[in-house]
Amino acid sequence: MGNTEDAIQAGAHALFFPTGLGHMMGLDVHDMEDLGELNVGYNPGESKSTQFGLKSLRLAKELQTGHVVTIEPGIYFIPELFKLWRAEKKLTNFINYKKLKSYMGFGGVRIEQDYLITKKGSRLLGRKKPMEIDEVEALRSY
Repeated sequence: MGNTEDAIQAGAHALFFPTGLGHMMGLDVHDMEDLGELNVGYNPGESKSTQFGLKSLRLAKELQTGHVVTIEPGIYFIPELFKLWRAEKKLTNFINYKKLKSYMGFGGVRIEQDYLITKKGSRLLGRKKPMEIDEVEALRSY
């Protein structure tokens, strides 16, 4: 519902996507809130957003040759978060809570792939994961 850019500015996406797109890989890079996450995933002097959904980003720095990152887009249907936002009537101009109720038993899905940043771009580490609808549907076993 509503304009996509306005919905993102307002933070409506965070109901389904409360985490970032990925993070650096290696030692001391994951879930480092108390150990210096800003030192790993952010450029010096850069700070995290305070907006729900954006404040969970673990990677906001410009990537350089030799960095290894995981890209992990996902969508989540979190019943407690849904109930809270619905009770607060949060962002009702963007979120159709009545329709969303039917998805609360789904849970979520995340696709992770790891990349090495190279001088010419990036190189996938491991096999490509299915991401297109027809690729995912082809995996179903009935």
